[in-house]
Amino acid sequence: MYNRLLFLPDLRELLAADDAVGVAEFCRALHPAAIGEVLEGLAAQESWRVLGHCEPERQAEIFSYLSLPYQLELVEGVPRESFSRLIEEMASDDRVDLLERLDPEHVETLLPLVAQAERRDIQRLLSFPDDSAGSIMTTEYATLPAEATIAEAIEQLRQQAPDRETIYYVYVIDEGRRLRGFVSLRELILARPGSRVEEIMQQDVISVRVDDDQEDVVQKLSRYDFIAIPVVDAQNLLVGIVTYDDAMDVVQEEADEDAYRSGAVLPLEDSYLSTPLGILAWKRGVWLIVLLAAAVLTAMALRSYQADLEGLQWMVLFIPLVLASGGNAGSQSATLIIRALAVSHLGREQTIRILLRELILASMLGGGLALLSFLVATGFVTGNQAAVVGLTVFLVVAMGTVTGAMLPMGFQRMGLDPALMSNPLIAAFVDVVGIVVYYSVAKAIVIG
Repeated sequence: MYNRLLFLPDLRELLAADDAVGVAEFCRALHPAAIGEVLEGLAAQESWRVLGHCEPERQAEIFSYLSLPYQLELVEGVPRESFSRLIEEMASDDRVDLLERLDPEHVETLLPLVAQAERRDIQRLLSFPDDSAGSIMTTEYATLPAEATIAEAIEQLRQQAPDRETIYYVYVIDEGRRLRGFVSLRELILARPGSRVEEIMQQDVISVRVDDDQEDVVQKLSRYDFIAIPVVDAQNLLVGIVTYDDAMDVVQEEADEDAYRSGAVLPLEDSYLSTPLGILAWKRGVWLIVLLAAAVLTAMALRSYQADLEGLQWMVLFIPLVLASGGNAGSQSATLIIRALAVSHLGREQTIRILLRELILASMLGGGLALLSFLVATGFVTGNQAAVVGLTVFLVVAMGTVTGAMLPMGFQRMGLDPALMSNPLIAAFVDVVGIVVYYSVAKAIVIG
């Protein structure tokens, strides 16, 4: 925002004066990300006027820093021939992200205008499932043959560098493109020129499969502190790499999805302000309807005890206390477990350990809150009635704590996103069961 406010007026003046030299200098002087931020303050036609003064490589670099909604807006106002040239210059993963959001018919008419090599690459990347390693990888990686000398390797790397996303990790492949090892740029520079690549390469390569889930890829990349990780197919052929910056995009995307779902909102594809009101209403309304149905179940549970309410009107005073205690405890557990599942894979042993920890926590938290609730209730009702409140709070807190922890893990076991078990949904579930527990305890202690 700072860059936009600072440079936007000057850029508008350059455009108004049709100062081609000044606009070209603007495109060269600033970082592409800063230029992209400024361009998003312009209309699409004005942005294309600016981009038209850039070299094709620079144009693609700036375009990649624009938000996807704004990229789509720009695409609508440019001839297909110009757009095809831009697509050819863009990084493989960036252009696939954009093409996935375009109308399929638009893509079909565009691809014949793209160079054959880039067209094949685009079609292959578009064929991979969403959220897989193949969907986030880039095919712009550096490779070397094992038998090359260090001097030859450095020369080959110098030739490859301009067209590669990163050259810090160089992958060693055989004639069939099978992955044999990798070597870092540092190791190449420090090695003796007459040595061979196979003598210094690391053969125990940590890689991911092209169909692996993108979250698993990110976790592995983070665990080993790699800048990039190779992607192979079922035959161990090197097909791409996932770089650290792409992994960070996935982390941001997954964090956004979890945040939306924890608040009972279907994930947004674009930012809040870029999302039309109709889509916002749909994505919020779906969950509100689900929660409304849960509230109806709570009302039905209350009605089922209507015949027993004679003499139990005092219980209404403590319904908010009882339900809030269980719902809040369940939401806490769900938040902790969903976050744990997001950053690491939990096996059977860890699942059992979590269950035991939550049972202990349920006893500790439930006991403490039950005692406080009992003491508060004695100021309003008799001892037996206060005992009903205290015991109910203990039970619903214990139930909410364990349920909030187990349901997300159960969803993961079924292959679903644990974040689907949102805090409002946990609270709604505990409300229904809490009402049943509350009146059952009252019938056992007070009515007998």
